[in-house]
Amino acid sequence: MKKLFAVFLGLAVAAGAASAAQVYPAPGKSIRLIVPFAPGSGTDVMTRILVEDLQKGLGAPIVVENKPGANGYVAAEYISKQEPDGYTLLLGTSSAYSANPWVMKELAYDPIKGVTPIARTTDFPFYLAVNSQSPIKNLDDFVRFVKTSGKITMGYGNATGQVANAHLMQSAGFTAISVPYKSTPPALVDMIGGQFDFMFVDLASSRAFVNDGKVRPLAMMSDKRSSLMPDLPALGEKFPGFDYLAWGGLMGPPGMAPEIVERLNTEVVKSLGKPAVKERFAMMGLEPFPSSAAEFATFMVEQKAAWGKSIRNAGIQPQ
Repeated sequence: MKKLFAVFLGLAVAAGAASAAQVYPAPGKSIRLIVPFAPGSGTDVMTRILVEDLQKGLGAPIVVENKPGANGYVAAEYISKQEPDGYTLLLGTSSAYSANPWVMKELAYDPIKGVTPIARTTDFPFYLAVNSQSPIKNLDDFVRFVKTSGKITMGYGNATGQVANAHLMQSAGFTAISVPYKSTPPALVDMIGGQFDFMFVDLASSRAFVNDGKVRPLAMMSDKRSSLMPDLPALGEKFPGFDYLAWGGLMGPPGMAPEIVERLNTEVVKSLGKPAVKERFAMMGLEPFPSSAAEFATFMVEQKAAWGKSIRNAGIQPQ
């Protein structure tokens, strides 16, 4: 009888331990969330707004860690090699998962199998910008400038900017020297300082500079005008085909447990649906796009194909 009781006790203890092990997040544990661009970038701004609410729902602190470099390559490679326990996550973007497969000859991560999609979070509206001291006041001025200037320079801090620059040159019929940066903030600073003529930049990372009168928006990188800046013309009004989708989403290492993915997805969708979060997103030029994990996985596959087509049409060769 004592032996039987001991067996039952052992089973009960094992079951309790297994149950405790399945609690996510575990009491006292924090979550690291990797951002693939520098502080102040659109992805960083969006992540910090989301994290402020998300950690309340999860009941665990979330520590944001920036790992910029190579259009998100550094962070994407890093997350692909982490333990799939849910305590190291990534706010991945179209740069690393839609564009890099086509603009880089080799990747140390698989853009589809190298992550676990958790939830799509947002889109990042981009626009063509110059600094406020530029003689270029509008899109017509820009076209005249690129047609008549002898030397034109343009910067970019991510793959979206790189692809849009190449597409614009092809569509408008001009050539320019491209100046790559690790992330958008240093590129913005140099454009404001007159180091190059123009760039494509997202609303989220540049809103403060626009409000301060240091950056002048010329046209949305889209075929249609944006509700976030309805008075700004769309590049597609002159050069149809500017409809790339710059997106962001929460991901984890490959092989995450479905129950952890479901828990994270549920809390992300809740956070993105809250009026206070939506309002802060809108103020920063961000559009929330919550989704299920399955929808996000399908979306990533579709976007990889769509960006590949756009990049080939723009004549960008992998480096």
